[in-house]
Amino acid sequence: MSEAASASVSATGLSGEIRRRRTFAIISHPDAGKTTLTERILRAGGAIQLAGNVRAKGERRRTKSDWMGIERDRGISVVTSVMTFEYGGCVFNLLDTPGHEDFSEDTYRTLTAVDCAVMVIDAAKGIEDRTRKLFEICRLRDIPIVTFINKMDREAQDCFGLLDEIASTLALDTAPATWPIGRAAHFAGTYDLRTREIRGEAAAFPQSEPRMIALSEDLELVEAALPQFDRDSFDAGHLTPVFFGSAMKEIGVTDLLDALVAYGPAPRAQPSEHREVRAEEEQVTALIFKIQANMDPNHRDRMAFARICSGRLTRGMRLKHVRTGKQFALHTPQFFFARDRQLAEEAFAGDVVGLPNHGTLRIGDTLSEQEELRFTGVPHFAPEILRRVRLDDAMKAKKLRQALVELAEEGVVQLFRPQDGLSPIVGVVGTLQLDVLQSRLKGEYGVAIGFESTPFTIARWVTGERTRVETFSLANRSAMADDLDGDPVFLASSAFMMRRMVEMNPELGFHDIKQIGLSN
Repeated sequence: MSEAASASVSATGLSGEIRRRRTFAIISHPDAGKTTLTERILRAGGAIQLAGNVRAKGERRRTKSDWMGIERDRGISVVTSVMTFEYGGCVFNLLDTPGHEDFSEDTYRTLTAVDCAVMVIDAAKGIEDRTRKLFEICRLRDIPIVTFINKMDREAQDCFGLLDEIASTLALDTAPATWPIGRAAHFAGTYDLRTREIRGEAAAFPQSEPRMIALSEDLELVEAALPQFDRDSFDAGHLTPVFFGSAMKEIGVTDLLDALVAYGPAPRAQPSEHREVRAEEEQVTALIFKIQANMDPNHRDRMAFARICSGRLTRGMRLKHVRTGKQFALHTPQFFFARDRQLAEEAFAGDVVGLPNHGTLRIGDTLSEQEELRFTGVPHFAPEILRRVRLDDAMKAKKLRQALVELAEEGVVQLFRPQDGLSPIVGVVGTLQLDVLQSRLKGEYGVAIGFESTPFTIARWVTGERTRVETFSLANRSAMADDLDGDPVFLASSAFMMRRMVEMNPELGFHDIKQIGLSN
């Protein structure tokens, strides 16, 4: 640890360092401007000099957060990127989540690792289906939400209508923090309702300017009809402060960052099997919420991303890998800036660090300095699409098996090995995941595959007394598979068949959700 870092820790203490952390995710419907906003936040925070956006050309097209080839080609986020930077005296851990619904599992797991979410809404489209689903995930975990209404420089809905839609659709109180001055091509800046300051080119407008007159009329309604920001309601997930702006024109981005500094939540307590783990506890605990393979194709590396849940982690310390009972040495923990990385000599509760991993760590694993505990809330959802993998070159069968295991551990797909010995089946939420699997197998492993349909449409994890599960598996061998952890899965050809099996086997449980790392 450097002398400066030692001085910082001794001056502020453990709790002081933890209070400086802001760990948040950015969520939205596709095309609401999430990745562009991420890039502008990074630039405003001094983390990058040239902010990219997904519809730009040339060098400006090279977004930091979308670093994978398929992301650059398609202009979408398909994996969660982690970026750590400092701003306003705080340490930010920004997690840019996939917007596409086909990657909802990755997004859900990411939301188990954050303390706050920034919800991006397209000013023209309002609340969209994906936004609603992501919000419900946040509500399940009582995650506080800050709202950024983007694209005010384009044709937009009425601002009061947007706020009413948020309140009625999401059952979430809205407290505007800023208000737009002008709309579409006439958008000229924002008015800060807290400081009474005008930002943007509108700061030079006279009061007689039509947009300033319209602002004055809007403010009367805002102050009369809408609630003011209440910290307790925000922390409980009942109220959202709302910011208006344009990520493309970098209007409102600094306001958003300053708000996260001012009242973004510090690291919160994390749920485990038997108790909540407070961030200020001295013993180090960490949750593995993401695995990423081949971030550096030259070295075929595998990185486990860990949310530090309590204490202060230092390079070289050893933690207990609770699932296996073995010690795990932290030789080279790393902070990430998308694909770029920096050695982490120390990290505190709330930080997200990467741990080099050779298959030992899995999603949902707990690392603990002493206590035997397991963090909860990290699930696998039953896939909606099942496909059998077809290998084009039989000589690469061994390589395919390894690649499928590694990508399944990463969460790209779910892997099911049929108990009758036939070729593996992959399960996904949406077809885009199949494209990603095919692309990554070809690009990173040199294995070309295709997909074949299966007679199965539904997968359910089977639990119960061991002998009864084994008897059921033998009787239905052609419809049974083992998942990555070796847990039995029943594959049904239809919803009717699934209901019939449930009725015929009341002593067994058939689950569409599996808590990772825990027994059902």
